[in-house]
Amino acid sequence: MAKALIGYLSSDLRTPAHLTAENARLRARVRELEGLALRLSEENDRLAAQAARVLDLEAAAIPASLQEMQPA
Repeated sequence: MAKALIGYLSSDLRTPAHLTAENARLRARVRELEGLALRLSEENDRLAAQAARVLDLEAAAIPASLQEMQPA
């Protein structure tokens, strides 16, 4: 039984070189995804600032008499 297990373990096709290559590929993918997350965060910040400016302009365009009106 032990001999069968040893034979099974040594027949694994994933050699250290394969593991190293897969590790490098995964690290590159993580860097790619981190860069994407950073770009999306920057774009989100830019769009949020733009939306805030639009809302400020719209609020400034409302006459003061309407801004002071309260529902009954």
